[in-house]
Amino acid sequence: MNYESAYKLLEEKGQLHLLRYYDELKSDEQQALLSQIDQIDFSLIDMIGKNNSGNDSDIAPVAALQLDAINANHDTYLNAGIDTIKNGDLALVLLAGGQGTRLGFSGPKGTFNVGVTKDMFIFQLLIEHTLDIVKLADTWIHFFIMTNEKNHDDTTSFFKEHNYFGYNPDYIHFFKQEMVPSVDFNGKIYLEEKGRIAMSPNGNGGWFSSLCKAGHLSKLTEHNIKYINVFSVDNVLQRIADPIFLGAVIKEGYLSGGKVVRKAYPDEKVGVLCTNHGKPYIVEYYELTDEMRNQRDENGDYAYNYGVTLNYIFPVDRLMKIMNESMPLHIVKKAIPYVDKNGDIVKPAEPNGYKFETLALDMIAFMGTCLPFEVEREKEFAPIKNATGNDSIDSARELLKQNGYTL
Repeated sequence: MNYESAYKLLEEKGQLHLLRYYDELKSDEQQALLSQIDQIDFSLIDMIGKNNSGNDSDIAPVAALQLDAINANHDTYLNAGIDTIKNGDLALVLLAGGQGTRLGFSGPKGTFNVGVTKDMFIFQLLIEHTLDIVKLADTWIHFFIMTNEKNHDDTTSFFKEHNYFGYNPDYIHFFKQEMVPSVDFNGKIYLEEKGRIAMSPNGNGGWFSSLCKAGHLSKLTEHNIKYINVFSVDNVLQRIADPIFLGAVIKEGYLSGGKVVRKAYPDEKVGVLCTNHGKPYIVEYYELTDEMRNQRDENGDYAYNYGVTLNYIFPVDRLMKIMNESMPLHIVKKAIPYVDKNGDIVKPAEPNGYKFETLALDMIAFMGTCLPFEVEREKEFAPIKNATGNDSIDSARELLKQNGYTL
């Protein structure tokens, strides 16, 4: 894109302010700005004021496959899962675009060291969990890692420096999450620098489209991969490529599955896997009415009792169909640093605009059916989201110690 075509496009879209400092930029900075302008998806901005995520709901609880039933069918599920992995049908996707800012740490969250007297990085723990299954199945599993523009180089360098923690580097594939522009409340796109548009990740629901646009779709088709286990970098105890989970999804006849834990208390701030108009759906904690929170099933348990852990199995053929569907778009108010009319960088303390996100939980509705698969909270759920308190470094360390780790 050259200056003239950029000017014409921005004039048409009411965004000419993006070229305000063009003449002050060096040649390479000008080209970088024009390249960013060329990639803007203006249709996102048109969604402001529209309720794309929808409020029409007919939410109903769905029974989880509970621990006793899983244990009763342990060998059947395990064998089915191992056979599927041995056949090369499973790939993994780690959502690792997060930074460790809330932990008081400046690097990618996965590079955070949870060890006390020795190194024990989050990435290391997740790789070691996967290596358990690689050894069990005697098969390497393709492992895709989603980064973002800001932490990609740090993440890839970290893995190289640590020799991929023993994983075969031929089976590890990095890709960047797509970025979308941030806007003010009037839909005007912000500049974060004079020659750089304010961009933010498109939400964790954009992981599959980002993977494909990075050129990795050919790996899925070439290796005839049928399932993807997608999971977040937060949870240091989660079981990855879990053959029992995979086998249960297959043997119970579901198209997808989500690992869930029994809620600590009815008001816990976690999403719950259920149905909406008969389709799989994750109801957020703030969507639950008092009646729903206190509703009981036939066994006397809370009906909405199982929180999702962001560990899902999705079929690749359904993911391919999502590429042609319109995912719900979440327009979120955020505090966005920007360059003002005087050329000064402003860092607001309060929300001053919108970011656009899609969410992995919304992908569930496109799956047809989804199995809520219960896991033991104390053994598989140790998220690190905060520096202190619940879901913190300290709580995760305690759970790691309970599970036999020496920190």
